[in-house]
Parts: sequence; C-alpha cells; structure tokens
Amino acid sequence: MRPGKVLIETDDIKQRVSELGEEISRNYHHEKPVLVTVLKGGVIFVSDLIRELSIPVELDFVSVSSYKKREKAGPAKIVQNLSGSVAGKHVIVVENIVDTGSTLNRILQELKDRGAASVEVCCLLDKKCKRKVDVDIRYRGFIIQDNFVVGYGLDYNQRFRNLPHIALLE
Repeated sequence: MRPGKVLIETDDIKQRVSELGEEISRNYHHEKPVLVTVLKGGVIFVSDLIRELSIPVELDFVSVSSYKKREKAGPAKIVQNLSGSVAGKHVIVVENIVDTGSTLNRILQELKDRGAASVEVCCLLDKKCKRKVDVDIRYRGFIIQDNFVVGYGLDYNQRFRNLPHIALLE
C-alpha cells in the first residue's frame, strides 16, 4: 500500500484551516474553549488550527482505539482519557476524520457525562456517506467520499501521517 492520487492539496488544507480558525474565534470570542483532540491523527490538524485562533484556549487529548489497519476493529474504546476537567467548560472536539460517527459519538457522550457546558465538533474530513450515528458537526473542513485516505495526520499502519496533503491509499 502506498499514497496515490492527491485528494486535497496542501494549500487548500491551509486555507480551510485558516477559515475554521477565524470562524471558531468569532463564535468563542467571549469564551476560553477546551480543544479536545483525538490522538494520534488529530495532532497535526490541531497544531495548525490552534495557531489560527485569536482567542485563548485550553488543549487536552484523548486516545481512542477502533481501527486495525484498514478495517474497523469493533466499538470505540477510550484508551487515554483527558488530563483535566471539562466540567462547566465549552469544549470543541477536534477530529481529523469522521466516518460512521460511532467513535465521535462515544467521545461526545463522555464529555457530556463529565459536565461540559457545551460540546461541539471541528473535523477536517467528513465522510457523510458512511454515517451510522447522527452527530452534529459545526466546523467542517471538507466532505469526502468513501475512500481510505492518508496524510496530514491520517495514517495507514502508522505510515504516511507526515504527508503535507491528503491522498488516496492505493
């Protein structure tokens, strides 16, 4: 397996991340939201996004396991939980890709159970065609079709995360 056709160019990603940062900054100008990033794939996205924000934020991470190579391995399990409290805080989950919505739904429920004042989602890639669980995505980078993609934090068997663009896996 190797990266193939480039689906989203580096400059297009940069532009969209900048737009998302501006939108989040406008909507949270009186708040200090907590950005909860899903490891490992979301690290590059949140690193770029946070630099586009003009507001103060807190940053936390969660690690969820549900994939083995290219296939879903089963229900999402949180394997690394938050380091801080989200009780009474406004939370934005920063996710690199949303497909079925199951993993994201599990995270959203956990944050609500922990008393977050509000929980919203910012994702780079949305595979709406794969949705099995209805999740509300307020901030969306790109809608893509049902293809396995790599780059910009997305991997295949821990490879290709470092690509500066999003490519189809061949």
